[in-house]
Amino acid sequence: MARASSAFGALACGMSVALGAYASHVALAQDGRRLAIAAAFAFGHGLALLVVSTRCSRLALAAQLCFGLGIVLFSGSLSLAVFFGMPTTLAPFGGSLLMLGWGILAVDFVRAR
Repeated sequence: MARASSAFGALACGMSVALGAYASHVALAQDGRRLAIAAAFAFGHGLALLVVSTRCSRLALAAQLCFGLGIVLFSGSLSLAVFFGMPTTLAPFGGSLLMLGWGILAVDFVRAR
């Protein structure tokens, strides 16, 4: 699972660069803001996945799953809204998963020996 999590984190960081570039050079007003937010969250949580993938615990695994799914739902929902006119209804669920992942990770760090 660590390899998959690391690979997904690296891809999320790479895609966030593309989203950020599109947001600043091509997209207009509201679309640019949405993509910039999507890029920032994907990059930050992609890095978090790279770091957390080195931890070996069930809580760390749960945090990785929350981060991965959160990136897809949050950043994906904002990106799909810009590129395909889809609603952003999944973004709040993704954001909630990202927050849950940080909470789980905090518990994991407290419990680590």
